[in-house]
Amino acid sequence: MKILVIDIGGTNVKVKANNLDERRKIPSGDFMTPEKMVSEVIENTKDWEYEAISIGYPGIIKKGKIMTEPKNLGDGWVGFDFDSAFGKPVRIINDAAMQALGSYREGVLLFLGLGTGMGSSLVVEGKILPMELAHLSYRKGTFEDYLGLRGLERLGQEKWQRHVWAVVARFKAAFLPDDIVLGGGNSKLLTEIPANCRLGNNHMAIDGGFRLWEEDWH
Repeated sequence: MKILVIDIGGTNVKVKANNLDERRKIPSGDFMTPEKMVSEVIENTKDWEYEAISIGYPGIIKKGKIMTEPKNLGDGWVGFDFDSAFGKPVRIINDAAMQALGSYREGVLLFLGLGTGMGSSLVVEGKILPMELAHLSYRKGTFEDYLGLRGLERLGQEKWQRHVWAVVARFKAAFLPDDIVLGGGNSKLLTEIPANCRLGNNHMAIDGGFRLWEEDWH
């Protein structure tokens, strides 16, 4: 099956098909509505062939449906009919869960996405457990206030990195993971990686989108 993966971020929408080597980026932001995203993806992939689509979405997904509007994009995502808009079957998953799925090896995986916001997901013995840790209380705000882009810009790289280490230690004690992946665009800014962690990358998110159509994962 030829699959197109759409990884929706607050800065870029990344697209890749499993039958092609090329990956393309579409600028994103608070102007990005679902209608605009669909039209931009169709325009930017008009020379590609694909039969099915996976979407990694920065918000809460329940039973394949979007339940919350995104914080860093435009409005109108809840209830939007992507199957009709694309004219192809679409599967939707939380963006952090998609990268966790693409990163998974065995046992218990904790994924933290350090991007515009802070994504989080567990994969436990092959079962995906999306989480919303970003908005839980931490210090004088939330985890996202310190580990997301706003925290990085406010604190500077060195202090931001210290908070990343502190939060990883806290989650490690809580979830007892066998493996921890730090992904998202800002993970590459880490000059040191906490023990028992590894860096993720956008290729893992794309791989998760491809895996979503495998029988074991849907």
